[in-house]
Amino acid sequence: MSAATREAALAEARRWIGTPYRHAASLRGVGCDCLGLARGVWRALHGAEPEPPPPYAPDWAEAGGTEALRDALARWLATLPPDAAEPGDVLLFRFRAGAPAKHLGVMSAPGRMIHAQEGASVAETPFGVWRRRLVGVFRFPDPARPSP
Repeated sequence: MSAATREAALAEARRWIGTPYRHAASLRGVGCDCLGLARGVWRALHGAEPEPPPPYAPDWAEAGGTEALRDALARWLATLPPDAAEPGDVLLFRFRAGAPAKHLGVMSAPGRMIHAQEGASVAETPFGVWRRRLVGVFRFPDPARPSP
């Protein structure tokens, strides 16, 4: 996982700033939720998404009671310890203790992230209250190199 991949992930996340929040959407400039932002960064780095997300309601994590988002991230991105996070990495959060993790953002600088939050557009914000809710860090893999 190269610095170039992290830089490309961060640059793409920044291109999404200002995209309105739209639940379950993933179209830059049109609408996205936090997962849609990560899906858009994946597509910019790798093309087609490795697996489509199932349809999900706003309360999907609470209704399922599983760590579906964490498990999906771990299938396709490298899992890192929280203290290893660098700009361009995906940060995973819980809204409250004991609840499944269901919010994510892309780290943009120490103490800052780019994320989509209900009722707002994609924005770069300080971690603030999110810092204590961090439960996982994931890194996008390097794009496959074409065969010579």
